[in-house]
Amino acid sequence: MNTLSTTLGQTDIRVSRLGVGAMVWGDMSTAPRFNPARNAYGPTSTAEEQAAALDVSLKAGLNFIDTAAMYGKGASERRVGELTDGRDVVLATKFPFGFFSRASSLPVTLDGSLSRLRRTTIDLYQVHFPSRWMSIPTLMDLMADAVEAGKIRAVGVSNYSAEQMRTAHSQLARHGLALASNQVQYSLLHRNPETDGVLETCRELGATLIAYMPLASGALTGKYSATNRPAGWRRYNRTFRSDQLARLVELLREIGDSHDRSPSQVALRWLIQQDAVLPIAGAKNASQASQNAGALTFSLDDAEVEALRSG
Repeated sequence: MNTLSTTLGQTDIRVSRLGVGAMVWGDMSTAPRFNPARNAYGPTSTAEEQAAALDVSLKAGLNFIDTAAMYGKGASERRVGELTDGRDVVLATKFPFGFFSRASSLPVTLDGSLSRLRRTTIDLYQVHFPSRWMSIPTLMDLMADAVEAGKIRAVGVSNYSAEQMRTAHSQLARHGLALASNQVQYSLLHRNPETDGVLETCRELGATLIAYMPLASGALTGKYSATNRPAGWRRYNRTFRSDQLARLVELLREIGDSHDRSPSQVALRWLIQQDAVLPIAGAKNASQASQNAGALTFSLDDAEVEALRSG
């Protein structure tokens, strides 16, 4: 198994086995007060810190950067565009711009993302979430049009169920295209893709499962506890006060010690070593980026993988 790069779905796009989530990048002062990118993880970092995070990531071989039009109402895309301009990276972003958008707004929204990202082509364009306001076949038809126009290279979805994935895949097949990916929450603390059919369907269709929140909002870093709660909206999450978390972090620390690695690196590595799974970890600064990248520098043995799976 190549531990450094893989193909994105059935495309010819080569991506690192670990990506960078850029949700909190950009100037969030202009974002709506309750936008998750502004509040979920506490105060955002500076442009200089985000530039350093990108530099460290690229030097470590991480070439896949994920953002979305909704993150900070374009602020994240704008910062990603500034920092990656002229650099060899694989960029992924998402439609729509707002929760109540219609499918028909995809072409205009795509043009806005291209402008903010300073690109003529987006490598992976994803539908951010399913909505009864947006017909999946209509969305996939518009995606196919964008591929034909050269504005996007690959089509992905996010937060789609196994059934919704099949609908999207079937419609894209009418255009001779394959669904490249489904981005869903997946970590050692959030195992739903293993039981709801999403992981199995990704493997069946040849799509990549892009795992967001692979460290469970930081819970798997080992930095937090019931007495040391995180900043932002995360502090109200019961996960940070659970007995399950304490036991799992202890196991991550034990396995990490044997490899001279941290709990977060072990948690990311567990995902990396799964077939068809690509975790994307957020990085506000160089330190976090370096910590994430360390997950590419070692391997877990079968017994360790199974211990974590069962733990």
